[in-house]
Amino acid sequence: MKFTRLAAAVATSALALASFSAIADVPAAQNVPYQGSLKISVDASDVARRIFRVHEVIPAQPGPLTLLYPQWLPGNHSPTGPIDKLAGLVVTANGKTLPWTRDSLDVFAFHVVVPEGATQVEAQFQFLSPQDRRQGRVVMTPEMLNLQWNAVSLYPAGYYTRQIPAQASVKLPAGWQAGTALEVASREGDTIHFKPIDFENLVDSPIYAGKHFKRLDLDPGAKAPVHMDIVADAPKYLEVTPEQLKAFRNLVQQMYKLYGAHHYDHYDFLVSLSDKMSGNGLEHHRSSEDGTSADFFTEWKKNVAARDLFSHEFNHSWDGKYRRGADLYTPTFNVPMGDSLLWVYEGQTQFWGQVMAARSGLWSAEHTRDTLAYVAATYDKGRPGLASWRNVQDTTNDPVIAQRAPLPYRNYQASEDYYSAGEMIWLDVDGKLRELSHGKRSIDDFARAFFGMDNGQWNVNTYTFEDVVKTLNGVAPFDWAGYLRTRLDGHGPLTGGIESHGWKLVYTDQPTDAVKAAEKRRHMADLTYSLGLSIGNDGSIADVLWDGPAFKAGVSPGMHVIAVNGHDYDADDLKDAITAAAKDNNATIELLVKNFDQYQTVRIAYHDGLKYPHLVRDTSKPDTLADLLKPL
Repeated sequence: MKFTRLAAAVATSALALASFSAIADVPAAQNVPYQGSLKISVDASDVARRIFRVHEVIPAQPGPLTLLYPQWLPGNHSPTGPIDKLAGLVVTANGKTLPWTRDSLDVFAFHVVVPEGATQVEAQFQFLSPQDRRQGRVVMTPEMLNLQWNAVSLYPAGYYTRQIPAQASVKLPAGWQAGTALEVASREGDTIHFKPIDFENLVDSPIYAGKHFKRLDLDPGAKAPVHMDIVADAPKYLEVTPEQLKAFRNLVQQMYKLYGAHHYDHYDFLVSLSDKMSGNGLEHHRSSEDGTSADFFTEWKKNVAARDLFSHEFNHSWDGKYRRGADLYTPTFNVPMGDSLLWVYEGQTQFWGQVMAARSGLWSAEHTRDTLAYVAATYDKGRPGLASWRNVQDTTNDPVIAQRAPLPYRNYQASEDYYSAGEMIWLDVDGKLRELSHGKRSIDDFARAFFGMDNGQWNVNTYTFEDVVKTLNGVAPFDWAGYLRTRLDGHGPLTGGIESHGWKLVYTDQPTDAVKAAEKRRHMADLTYSLGLSIGNDGSIADVLWDGPAFKAGVSPGMHVIAVNGHDYDADDLKDAITAAAKDNNATIELLVKNFDQYQTVRIAYHDGLKYPHLVRDTSKPDTLADLLKPL
């Protein structure tokens, strides 16, 4: 639908009305103790039909009661609670069924009236998890499951979620083992009962369970143990070499050396090795969900590009879970979150995820440099939208705007660039700190000052933009507010951190190993910096660079390349055609494309050859990138 001023006015009015309805019909959350404890029992044994069956006991008093299904999900930064998968809701009290009404404007709220004499209500429903990936992330297979408590819980309105005690249990398929940050109270057969915890932290403590399970100790003998709990499609995928284990143990120690404190009493990497269950990367305070391909360990070299998933999600325990933007930390899961500081939450974590991959040995320094070149090229030539109509700050709204849906021209729309653009900003900050302090201070000092306090505490410690600026000024005095706002709100280049670390971004006709790994992982050829498109191995065009050569010739995303210069499409043949056109200014690159049911020939006049980003040393400056990437 075309977005007009009238549409904007209607949308604004609808939001205002929805806000009024929430105030009128849903009790506002109060920071007072909740009387009693939620009892949440989940039967997760029906993996064949992929159904979670839920039974809840909810303390209540006679009169109106509103039950909420979590809507705004931490880590998603958006109102993406899977309410469409809830089915079969029945609410009872004293053995009698109570009629419920869904709020007319807030579909996550259910209203019931508790009868006289009742002290609790019981709610039963099913969470019908996706049967295939078209319906959402697959979380149940014959070998494993991922239980996220937000999907299988209702909670009473009127209270901060951290004030609501909860007692949870889960029934697993026979013989399955589980990994979770929750502490086990008892186990009866295949049913696990967990120790009481507040509802906020229950939702922050998912479960990975499976038929094929292995637990690794990543910090032997520690008072705050760190484990990796792995479920796999088959036992053969559980093989982990001593060298691989060493890299993950190094990761834990490098994080401790960086921050000087940790914010959990124990931590679990919840890892799925699966080509059936959907991949995932989601942070929690005392755990993370890390879903990779089944052969992640057994084909270690092939999966190099996926390894920083673990350093990224682990870093979130400090950045995002313990220190959290003040507008992002809300009293309940149904109060809208503010995403304005995601360039710190996700952007700096993207930075540290890659730096710590290098420091731990998950990545080599060379691979890290190649990856930085790939990212830097995006903000040198690959994001025309940020150079014209959008800025990085505005992309922090994208979890709500797009909710990670596919976009027709992502390079022009610039969706969620607070991740990688944020990484470039923090690389730039590190270079500036080193310059201001004559090499005596760096972003490591900021990290320790901002995240490294209150060792062992795992509450939430909020911050504002002003807090970020204050801490930076404590490391090296400067106009940090102006410096950051110029990069967040402007349209200028974001590659200054490359130059300040003693390197230059250049383009050659040879792809780096990082480019090759990305192409292999995504089953595509990345020709962004030559023809101006990325194209699948099957000829499907994924993205077209706005105003690039292919765009100007009439190519668009969604088209399908059938032939190159009269021959069946092949990615290598297309690359050969680009190379040949660079040697003959009279040559054109001719593509036969299918657009819906129409075929047309497109001729692209491009003669500059293949181009892939690389970093090369600027010997006039010290190599501070090497300092940044070396282990502490």
